[in-house]
Amino acid sequence: MKTRPLGQSGIETSIIGVGTWAIGGWSWGGTDEGASIRAIHASFDRGINLIDTAPIYGQGVSEEIVGKALVDRRDKAILATKCGLRWDSEDGEFSFTDGTIKVYRNNAPDAIREELERSLKRLQTDVIDLYQTHWQESITPYEDTMAELLKMKQEGKIRAIGVSNVSTDILGAYRDAGLVDSIQEKFSMVDMRHVENGLIPYAKEHNVAVLAYSPLDMGLLTGKIGPERQFPEDDIRHGNPRFSVESREKVAVLLADLQPFAEELGLTMTQLVIAWSATYPGVTHLLCGARNAQQAEENAEAASIDLDSGVVGKITAIVEQHAVSLPDPFGGED
Repeated sequence: MKTRPLGQSGIETSIIGVGTWAIGGWSWGGTDEGASIRAIHASFDRGINLIDTAPIYGQGVSEEIVGKALVDRRDKAILATKCGLRWDSEDGEFSFTDGTIKVYRNNAPDAIREELERSLKRLQTDVIDLYQTHWQESITPYEDTMAELLKMKQEGKIRAIGVSNVSTDILGAYRDAGLVDSIQEKFSMVDMRHVENGLIPYAKEHNVAVLAYSPLDMGLLTGKIGPERQFPEDDIRHGNPRFSVESREKVAVLLADLQPFAEELGLTMTQLVIAWSATYPGVTHLLCGARNAQQAEENAEAASIDLDSGVVGKITAIVEQHAVSLPDPFGGED
């Protein structure tokens, strides 16, 4: 399994990590705990050691499942989780509601301290390898948040500090207050705004690892979600403009042009997309979701694929030629 450094933390992780939003069940039509644990085990059995979760994923469910899955292999895992999205408190800055819960952004020192202690219990561990602010808010000064994170690090409760969903200016503000080891950002063939706005090049310049989430774009780039697919009402993709028939038709055209490369190399579309994404300048790690062992194995095998520069260039040219632009799945504009 290929590995890369996690910024300046001294931690080395597999280039592919397990993303666990979907196994929390919330917004994904429920979860199967047994299948989720088998998926995590299959990933680790094939050399993956990075796993990323968050309290908001199922309101604790994802962390609890990850904790159970790692009981007998915690020493092999680089465990990442997050703080700052609260459904259990109305303190902070209102973020959104799904109709059943209200979610607030809160990166205040006392709030993230409380979240850390709860995450440690759910994850059945004494230390978080990478602790990340999940979304940013405008109430708490960045230096106050960073001061608390640094204190947690000094106490040995976390090993590295990351920030997610930031702008270049916000990343700079955090870096002014302390060492940032990583950022976590949405990145895929159809979602490259963070390259265009300079964030990923900035991170590369300053030796900050970039953990790309949704490199398969919530399933759109696997080749398994065609225009005819129907989503259940409790699936985040149901009625989401990003997953409209029109959007899926655009993606289908892109994937059709990429299919000959997959066939020539003997890869699934999922593996081709992962392998190409791992070559993108500045993107150091990919977080790929898996809800069963088969998906986990498919993802892990992609980490061993070496695309030569000629193939990478041709794929990049196709991606740029199509320049697929889709609505933001979270309600903003790309």
